Amino acid sequence: MGEKGVSLEELKRRMAEFASERDWDQFHSPRNLLLALVGEVGELSEIFQWRGEVARGLPGWKEEERQHLGEELSDVLLYLVRLSDVCGVDLGEAALRKLQLNALKYPVHLSKGSSKKHTQINANGPAVADSNGDC
Repeated sequence: MGEKGVSLEELKRRMAEFASERDWDQFHSPRNLLLALVGEVGELSEIFQWRGEVARGLPGWKEEERQHLGEELSDVLLYLVRLSDVCGVDLGEAALRKLQLNALKYPVHLSKGSSKKHTQINANGPAVADSNGDC
């Protein structure tokens, strides 16, 4: 696994096997998975709560803190992959489509070096909406 990485398809397959082996599919409704995902995001947030701004690379963090972070990030990822599978959404394709939409909403020449929302940088041009109508 280490050198070549792991694909979303591999995670999806393993999560489906994991749930099936334990007869947990009955509990894995979209609602239940979403609520579990939100709970895990809360646990991830707790790691950063009260630390102030944290620099890239997490300088000064102990190995056990980094490991805990990795576990919580993994929980979020695994629930997200499972939720997308149960909902019939190809997460990889959806993410690539969203990147394309974001590239239209945030053209480099207008957004480079800026933290402004697309509605502020595209004030003079037409708004680009995603499938939810969000610009």
